[in-house]
Amino acid sequence: MSGIEDASVWTVVVAAGSGTRFGARKQFLDLGGVRVIDRTVAVAAGQSDGVVVVLPADAVNVPVVPAGTELVMVAGGESRSESVRNGLAVVPANCGVILVHDGARPMASVAVYERVIAAVRNGAVGVVPAVPVVDSIRHAQAGAVDRSPLVAVQTPQGFDAQTLRAAHALGADASDDATLVEAAGHVVVIVEGDPRNVKLTTPFDLEVARLALAEEAPS
Repeated sequence: MSGIEDASVWTVVVAAGSGTRFGARKQFLDLGGVRVIDRTVAVAAGQSDGVVVVLPADAVNVPVVPAGTELVMVAGGESRSESVRNGLAVVPANCGVILVHDGARPMASVAVYERVIAAVRNGAVGVVPAVPVVDSIRHAQAGAVDRSPLVAVQTPQGFDAQTLRAAHALGADASDDATLVEAAGHVVVIVEGDPRNVKLTTPFDLEVARLALAEEAPS
């Protein structure tokens, strides 16, 4: 990983979902006067040399607010992993660090991005931000589970570019990219996430994000 300390950083923002569970295409909904996708891309762009936005095939031409950095739009695939692979295909070959971020996490902070990127630059081939699990956890059949060693994984997840590309070249599907990298035999490290970095899975989550933004607004 020679030169990783000053290698370029690209972020693949995965926003190709149809919104079936949510009831609408949440990436295009309003969040504090800005669309979810625009807010997500703006933060990613501030920490990246380029951003790839993966959108539904029929929405690739929907304008995204200019990001202040190189911006490429591509169509998603049949699965999340296939959508990521579509995004990876247009990331420059000489890119050294690739982040993958869920478009439905518009509240990811600059600090989380910085921690993930720093960990990759310091030698980790796979990095995930995570927060402690605060709810009591039960296995549906086996009963109570000790939550103390458990964490809830967030995005952006960061990777040495060659490692991530090789893991995806195996063609498997997973709920996140760190799982694919681990399955390929690599160690994934954890950095501090942010409880406010919520994923918009239901309309309630969107309302929580709106309230959080309202609290941040200057009075």
